[in-house]
Amino acid sequence: MDLSLVPLLAILVSLVVVVPIMLSSARPNLREFWTILAAVIKFVLVLTLLPGAMRGESVQLHLVDLAPGIPLALNADPFGVYFAVIASGLWIFTSFYSIGYVRGAGEIKQTRYFASFAVCLSATIGIAFSANLITFLLFYEMLTVATYPLVIHNEKKEAIDAGRKYLAFTLTAGLLLVAASALVYHYTGTLDFTPGGILSDADLPHTAMLLLFILFLAAVGVKAGIMPIHGWLPAAMAAPTPVSALLHAVAVVKSGVFAITRVVGYVFGVDVMGDYGLNDILILLAGFTIIVASLIAFAQNNLKRRLAYSTVGHLSYIVLGVALLTPTGMTGGIMHIAAHATMKITLFFCAGAIYVNLHRTEISNLDGIAKVMPWTMAAFVIGSMGLAGIPPINGFFSKWTLALGSLEGDMIFPVIILVVSGILNVGYFFPIIYRAYFKPGKGLEKYGEASPLMVVPIMVTAVLSVLFGLFPNLFFGFYDLAVDISLSLFNSAAP
Repeated sequence: MDLSLVPLLAILVSLVVVVPIMLSSARPNLREFWTILAAVIKFVLVLTLLPGAMRGESVQLHLVDLAPGIPLALNADPFGVYFAVIASGLWIFTSFYSIGYVRGAGEIKQTRYFASFAVCLSATIGIAFSANLITFLLFYEMLTVATYPLVIHNEKKEAIDAGRKYLAFTLTAGLLLVAASALVYHYTGTLDFTPGGILSDADLPHTAMLLLFILFLAAVGVKAGIMPIHGWLPAAMAAPTPVSALLHAVAVVKSGVFAITRVVGYVFGVDVMGDYGLNDILILLAGFTIIVASLIAFAQNNLKRRLAYSTVGHLSYIVLGVALLTPTGMTGGIMHIAAHATMKITLFFCAGAIYVNLHRTEISNLDGIAKVMPWTMAAFVIGSMGLAGIPPINGFFSKWTLALGSLEGDMIFPVIILVVSGILNVGYFFPIIYRAYFKPGKGLEKYGEASPLMVVPIMVTAVLSVLFGLFPNLFFGFYDLAVDISLSLFNSAAP
């Protein structure tokens, strides 16, 4: 196989499978076979790019010129492959889990659900492999549109309102991204992502560079959940739980923090970020978001909404790591993309299993559930420990690396943020665990665990969270890859 075609094939496989999914509406088993088949093929295709990425190589493909000097092009560089491995790998588990969820919950319009999911994953891999801002923009907006049917899936008023809010935020952000990209092209004559920054040689006045950065930050910060432009994310919890997992762990918000890393490292560059003091803005916004989101999480009685505010906070760990402008800090931020993905998908899977099995959504109604759902709650404990930064879960390793990156840059404020937020994480997760294990439950006698289609993915992602905490390079060499990606941004910026 021509390796240059692999990025395109990895994007197209889940897009092509939408047709047989739709045609198999009356045959659920066949419909879900196509979903699983596409997920596995996509993951295998992405994995063929991993050895080259580990050697620092990129696979490029020019598709078509949209205008002179503005190509639609793909570039599977190491950072894109890193993100694509995470997204495509977790889609396999989400697909199996979705089958158990939609059947157990008796969800409506299941065919539309699986078709929309497939389009979302095509868009996500397209985002990962975009060679330039215009290609990125097209896939970024494709993800926005494809996610909308999932957000409004149950078609109740709450879901419709959430969908409108989601579109209002994300489509506005898309327009800002168009404007920001146009300005970059005006100043530099190119839109190609460049390690060290497209704008590294652009001699702009401080005000112009600041305004351009704010424009980019508003454009990509929406999907990254940065406060105060995060409001769509908790509202979107009206969607089915596998969609919440998609939003929080696999595609949408991860595309947001992926975009912020692209903007910092490949559009502005570490030198420009530091020279113009732009990273200070990011550090303050990230620190504010981490603490405030954690405090708001305390007040949420709905389990998914508490998890949603946890996500808002933890996305900004990644933003914080990128904003430190140190190699170790950047490495920690990139590592937290993977760590948060496995931990948060575990927690949302647990919330979905509890809902389908016990029909309970409020934390105050979770007393004693560990006795009837021991595997699910054991996984919940693992995910919670990891997000709080307790070893040996992978969240500890990424947070530890972030702290080292802060000290590498002689910054104590981010370390304080990490410590305080870790305590707050314990504070809003412990009451859930305490209720489940140590408070007597009522009306649970006839219940057991959820469907194996749900419990097995829950346990696998929980175990992966532990394994990647103990062995950060296990299977995919994530740590070495994160280090190499980080160093490439700094080496490119060096004179």
